[in-house]
Amino acid sequence: MTILEVNNLKKVYTTRFGGQHVQALQNVSFSVESGEFVAIMGESGSGKTTLLNILAALDRPTGGQVLLNGKDIVKIREKELSSFRRDHLGFVFQDFNLLDTFSLKDNIFLPLVLSRTPYAAMEEKLEPIARRLEITDILNKFPYEVSGGQKQRAAVARALITNPDLVLADEPTGALDSRSSDSLLKLFEDINRSGQTIIMVTHSTNAACHASRVLFIKDGSVFHQIYRAGNSYENMYQKISDTLTLIATGGARRLSGEPSFGRGGEQNA
Repeated sequence: MTILEVNNLKKVYTTRFGGQHVQALQNVSFSVESGEFVAIMGESGSGKTTLLNILAALDRPTGGQVLLNGKDIVKIREKELSSFRRDHLGFVFQDFNLLDTFSLKDNIFLPLVLSRTPYAAMEEKLEPIARRLEITDILNKFPYEVSGGQKQRAAVARALITNPDLVLADEPTGALDSRSSDSLLKLFEDINRSGQTIIMVTHSTNAACHASRVLFIKDGSVFHQIYRAGNSYENMYQKISDTLTLIATGGARRLSGEPSFGRGGEQNA
């Protein structure tokens, strides 16, 4: 079942004095199935962060549709956006976005507090998530008292506690060491296997190898995509590296040995 559908998405920024227009996204179209784990990659300035911000309803496109379970989030009124994001989307950020004056538990509870969930219900929701993420014994600690990996696990718990339709992760391993990164990525795979849909923006080839599909953005457009399917980690790593090299060197859209693409990056037979 398709959970997210992006149709002909465009984003044009106008400079401060209106003298110049910058096209960040142009005619981006793709879909995400329920239960997919999609990584989005591209060079700095390619448009991937702009795309993620629009999917997160943090920015408005200049044109196009973003359908989440059939609802066009582009048309949601401004005063309803905060509650929509809280109820349907989970966020994991590179710098954790935890409040130092709150315990980890209170940070995780924050979206439920804003939706006025009773405390007993919050505790009930937290217990299985904390156990799964192995943070039960640190819930009463403050962010400055725990490691980067533990902070990110708390941030993941906060993203999951509302049972969102979609989890959006922006460079979630960017502030972690290699050991913590590998642990988090395995956790993402486990969460995804349980049915959670995840979209992750990343510069890391290693991180992208854990996704079920990698979508590449170049100059504001879908350039290519690779499905993990039966590929080994090594094969996936090589294919991603080859694509990134192709993007960096200005190569053609089609990779040797890979299918070509039709509208919106869909595979042609």
